[in-house]
Amino acid sequence: MVEIQLAENDRLEWALRQFRRRVLRSGLFKDMRRKRYYEKPSVARKAKAKAARRRQHKDRQRAARRGAV
Repeated sequence: MVEIQLAENDRLEWALRQFRRRVLRSGLFKDMRRKRYYEKPSVARKAKAKAARRRQHKDRQRAARRGAV
């Protein structure tokens, strides 16, 4: 749960900016977006595997660039 405590003289714009920042950092926004629609377990597994392949490919490319330089 994300909380922002306000003093009597705090500005609303500041509080909203802090709240947005904390929600993004905590990962709640990503989780909300992911849970917006039901995803079948098989589709979730495929998406997870695809993300892992993408990460591995990215890591291999970074390693190749470091080795070449």
